[in-house]
Amino acid sequence: MFYCLLKYVLLGPLLRLVFRPRIEGLDHVPASGPAIVAGNHLSFSDHFLMPAILRRRITFLAKAEYFTGPGVKGRLTAFFFRSAGQIPVDRSGKEAGQAAIREGLGVLGRGELLGIYPEGTRSHDGRLYKGKVGVAVMALRAGVPVVPCAMIGTFEAQPPGKVVPRIRPVVIRFGEPLDFSRYAGMENQKTVLRAVTDEIMYAILSLSEQEYVDRYAADVKAEQAEAKKERRFPRAPLV
Repeated sequence: MFYCLLKYVLLGPLLRLVFRPRIEGLDHVPASGPAIVAGNHLSFSDHFLMPAILRRRITFLAKAEYFTGPGVKGRLTAFFFRSAGQIPVDRSGKEAGQAAIREGLGVLGRGELLGIYPEGTRSHDGRLYKGKVGVAVMALRAGVPVVPCAMIGTFEAQPPGKVVPRIRPVVIRFGEPLDFSRYAGMENQKTVLRAVTDEIMYAILSLSEQEYVDRYAADVKAEQAEAKKERRFPRAPLV
């Protein structure tokens, strides 16, 4: 109920007014049945723009931090995400990844749309990073198509750290569904999972025309944070 209120009354019209999204390839999203929509992730706004323009309800796997923030703001954020049907995912450790896969398979098992960002985190510089294989595991286990999606312009509208987005048009582009039925029963083979994930990322790249980085975004972010820390607090020379 609250999802529909957000989409059609409270948030959806506002997002359309602010971003004036141009939608391309919307007919590639199946009108019924389970499917995964896999997209690039450039901005906090991505969580709301895609659901606002889709004809069907979509459930995203959202990072657990959105549900555990302190204070009034944290509680309001958690209420908002839960009411919008988003699922919290703990991104730390292997077991956490398995829990996310179980949650995603549950959504697909109900015949619904599942939204996922294979990069695992927002791009901090507008480039497209290497995808994690969880999307491939879910696609093969559930036997569902994967619809690639590119958000274009949302990084410029609301880059990391910017709370109030700039008013500017964006493009949301969907590609043809990817069929991985040829890999049925091979979801435990690492080479297959890597190949499927890379095919998905290539489809997203073709739609978005971003620069591609063959590394995980989280690793690059961690390295940059460590380098920044080192510049601020350089280590004392060894005597």
